[in-house]
Amino acid sequence: METDCSTRHATAAETAAPAPLPSGTRLLHIGPHKTGTTSIQGALFAAKEAMAEHGVAFPAHSRHPMEAALAVCARPGMMGDTRPTEGHWQRLLDAVHASKKQTSVISSEFFADAPDDETIARVVDDLGRDRVHVLVTLRPLAKIMPSQWQQYVQNGLRMGYEDWLDHMLRKAPYEKPNPSFWRRHRHDRLVERWTRVVGAENVTVVVVDDRDRGGLMRTFESLLGLPDGLLTEVPDTANRSLTLAETEMLRKLNMEFRGNGLPDELYSKLVRNGAVMHMKNACRPTADDPRITTPTWALEAAAGIGGEMAERIGTMGVRILGDPALLSAVPSPGQDDPEQEAARIDPEVAAQALYGALVVAAEAPPAPPERPAVRTVHQTSSKELVRVLGHRVLKRLKGS
Repeated sequence: METDCSTRHATAAETAAPAPLPSGTRLLHIGPHKTGTTSIQGALFAAKEAMAEHGVAFPAHSRHPMEAALAVCARPGMMGDTRPTEGHWQRLLDAVHASKKQTSVISSEFFADAPDDETIARVVDDLGRDRVHVLVTLRPLAKIMPSQWQQYVQNGLRMGYEDWLDHMLRKAPYEKPNPSFWRRHRHDRLVERWTRVVGAENVTVVVVDDRDRGGLMRTFESLLGLPDGLLTEVPDTANRSLTLAETEMLRKLNMEFRGNGLPDELYSKLVRNGAVMHMKNACRPTADDPRITTPTWALEAAAGIGGEMAERIGTMGVRILGDPALLSAVPSPGQDDPEQEAARIDPEVAAQALYGALVVAAEAPPAPPERPAVRTVHQTSSKELVRVLGHRVLKRLKGS
């Protein structure tokens, strides 16, 4: 992977508000992850009824049709969750086709995980090839990396941030421990894959400027022909990123979890959807909470890759909205290791996480009594006891 950090000429792009897409277009927003997807999905879902008054349908039955996108892209979903089925995709398709001649908008960052051209072609054909316009939102890699790392930790990753950066940026083929990262975030190749299928004239790339908080909302309004101000950000604490201390606490828990061979379903129920979810909702980070800090060498490498990607995308003939030079800018570095080492979890945060796990366990129906074990507790190793306990808790949670 090239990481040349030399300055490049910025790709030309449109800065004025874009003209609305033709009436009846099916706008497919494919993310990728950490590029404003949660905010725009929340805004679209909240404005669903208002958009309908202007001839724009939001056919998904929830804020984010994640299961549908995972199913059609043959992705397994989050660790321990039930694997999405074809039925999830068909349900979304039925809602899309029910919108008939209306303009409609479908948004899921998991479409960026489509593994090949055949999968992309199927998505486009199922939605209606002659009506699909693909929208890709991009942010600088330097801003994506810390957010994506902590998201991987929420899905069981045990690797520390600097070690993870080392693998993603320095250790070819840059696929361990998360092969999905560069499939999503080698943005030039992502745009190229979808352009091969739908044609450059049916792809719009938006470079998100974090300094303009409402910019992405206004871009969607313009493309969909909606009035200014119709889309507004909806606060969603359940989807906030974890702080450094919270992420480190969870990462240490992941190490114990894996080390004791506990079932993935238990992780999904008690950890991600119990402890972490309750912690996010109950605890609001402050300015004093240490943030996840990217070292200077990684910032420079990410900016170099961003410049390469912007240059390649500029040659593909797709429409580009925003300033591609943002993708290659090197942000000011924060403090490095000292801040990372100083992260300590607040007792209140730890208590809320534990409480969330206990609530999930307490709400599970009681399981029928089991036959007595052949061996006594004192005859069983502590590691095996933890594993057996995990399976018993999972059985209780399932109510079987």
